[in-house]
Amino acid sequence: MDTLPAAGPLAELPPYQGIAIADVVLVDAPAAAADACRLLLAETVLGFDTEAKPTFAKGEVSTGPHLIQLATADRVYLFPVRAQMELHLHHHGLQEILESRQILKVGFGLASDLAQLRARLGIEVQHVLDLSRALPSDRPRQTLGAKTAVARYLGRRMQKSKRTTTSNWAHPRLTERQMLYAADDAHVALKVYRAALAEGHLPQT
Repeated sequence: MDTLPAAGPLAELPPYQGIAIADVVLVDAPAAAADACRLLLAETVLGFDTEAKPTFAKGEVSTGPHLIQLATADRVYLFPVRAQMELHLHHHGLQEILESRQILKVGFGLASDLAQLRARLGIEVQHVLDLSRALPSDRPRQTLGAKTAVARYLGRRMQKSKRTTTSNWAHPRLTERQMLYAADDAHVALKVYRAALAEGHLPQT
């Protein structure tokens, strides 16, 4: 059975620092999207996540995703999904990346992300590894959360702000706090994947 690191309980672990804002790229123009996708298409594994404006009313249907995050080892690219962006998805390669069978996309709890991409944008994401299901869990029939995975494989305590989680991801101007939160979600997935792979907890792809 897997256990948390020998450093002790989760609260005693040093905090996870996350990526620097200088290494987060907000892709908010067609030319920037073309440049970002060219670089991302050269990768074999990417950290992956999406964010959506939360729904609070009973029966309210989400209009997400409103942000798509793709991470390399040293950069995270944030793609806001807007009406104009939807028109350029295929032309600038984002759809090609997401539907590529040569680029592995790794993340945590991706079921709703994939469903929203399919429903809103018609994108069938291929070659995906949901770490919540792929990594071994201490409890049978339970998935592994990102916080536990970060503690186990990186020896760090990851904090997630509920206020930021439930913030307006559809806003045309994301705050720095939102950008860092979204970037960390994708970037930490890639880091956990590589650490788990090195420990033999995931099959070679």
